[in-house]
Amino acid sequence: MAAHEGREEYDAVIVGGGHNGLVAAAYLARAGRSVLVLERLDHTGGAAVSTRPFDGVDARLSRYSYLVSLLPRKIVRDLDLDFRVRGRTVSSYTPVERGGRPTGLLVGGGERRTREAFARLTGSDREYEAWQRFYGMTGRFAQRVFPTLTEPLPTRDELRRRVDDEEAWRVLFEEPIGAAVEEYFADDLVRGVVLTDALIGTFADAHDASLRQNRCFLYHVIGGGTGAWDVPVGGMGALTDALAAAARAAGAVIATGHEAVRIESDGRTAEVAFRTEGGDGTVSARHVLVNASPQDLARLTGDTPPAPAEGAQLKVNMLLTRLPALRDPSVDPREAFSGTFHIAEGYEQLATAHAEAAAGTPPTAPPSEIYCHSLTDPTILGRDLVERGYQTLTLFGLHTPARLFERDNDGVREELVKSTLAQLDAHLAEPLEDCLATDAQGRPCIEAKTPLDLERELRLPGGNIFHRELAWPYAQEGTGRWGVETRHANVLLCGAGAVRGGGVSGVPGHNAAMAVLEGRDAAAR
Repeated sequence: MAAHEGREEYDAVIVGGGHNGLVAAAYLARAGRSVLVLERLDHTGGAAVSTRPFDGVDARLSRYSYLVSLLPRKIVRDLDLDFRVRGRTVSSYTPVERGGRPTGLLVGGGERRTREAFARLTGSDREYEAWQRFYGMTGRFAQRVFPTLTEPLPTRDELRRRVDDEEAWRVLFEEPIGAAVEEYFADDLVRGVVLTDALIGTFADAHDASLRQNRCFLYHVIGGGTGAWDVPVGGMGALTDALAAAARAAGAVIATGHEAVRIESDGRTAEVAFRTEGGDGTVSARHVLVNASPQDLARLTGDTPPAPAEGAQLKVNMLLTRLPALRDPSVDPREAFSGTFHIAEGYEQLATAHAEAAAGTPPTAPPSEIYCHSLTDPTILGRDLVERGYQTLTLFGLHTPARLFERDNDGVREELVKSTLAQLDAHLAEPLEDCLATDAQGRPCIEAKTPLDLERELRLPGGNIFHRELAWPYAQEGTGRWGVETRHANVLLCGAGAVRGGGVSGVPGHNAAMAVLEGRDAAAR
């Protein structure tokens, strides 16, 4: 439905049909508000979509975002979503060569098995006991902090009292996370496994004084109150399809192919201008919720846009005819790849890769992590592929900032994919290339996305997957009550760039909807 073919005024117009915008639309429509969603593409979902990227191959992959941790069960329950996740029995596997032989660290499969894996790698129980202490601390922290994400923003002091653990507060909020990693752990490989959660899409050193790595780590260990990262059944598109269905069922109008180009607001009412293939139009609203980057928000409202935060990841999607065998004979590939498979992510390797990239050179040993969605959820593959033993692989590369690709995006992408897969091949008993499936044209089933690709395809400024640098989950000057407010009283930011945004969470969408409903209720009183 074209927006200009329906009503001309809505209680809320939502700019952008990504998952946060759909969450906001569903909440507001279920509360009886009239809602219009304007989405520039011909489909909803934003970065949380499932697509068939390989010609003639029935594999529906989570093309961009791919795991779920930060989505509160509260949102799933509140909106009656037909959406499920599955846990992974193996948390991670990290291969390494020591003493001239291939070995590694398998975390998962039960406490006894994990303890034995630590002892086999390090020669004692010390690192495992440190692991238990460290993640016991972050687990208690997660239980206390995660529920606050869907509440009004606490102050720093209120959150500190809620945490009620001075060691956790020091480790996460006051000192670079590298200090705690080195304080708790002695083994280089174990240190690296811990540090990786601080570097997902975040270009920083372990001891960066800005603490951006701490903020990244915080959001990666609080999800669901446990820090677990789960597999979305049916792929990431299953979530956004369920959200779109919930919004429509509640009465929201979703207009795809409608690109918002201007927002004018006097603080009480607003007008949104949009563009379609068939012509231009306008629609009025009491509130406008922008599910886009802070830069797009500024462009729409005529404000000065903030400088973009640099993205720093390489995303590679692959389809295999079979999982490759490992050089480490003690581990089944089906276990190793079902969790997070860490490559070139020792502590010193991560530091070296960061230093090389900071100097403008692609890392010689690019760090990355890989997992196989289809081992946990084969529904994303057609029946024939499942019967033939095909599997997916998703690779997420670290320390590949956008600056590296500016001179030659295609060439550097190809170079980095080659060197990244070479790091993986060093731990395989057969080349990954021999396991790659081919599409209908005989081409290998592999695609890669750089930060510049994401900027072009998804309008992520700088290719940053969080829309901006992640923020502490407490109130600061100018953040407002819910962390979604802007200088325009009736224009809210409901995308990942809101406070407590980033990741597939729906939290900014929920919080923007609560801000609208809370304001309306207060006005009614």
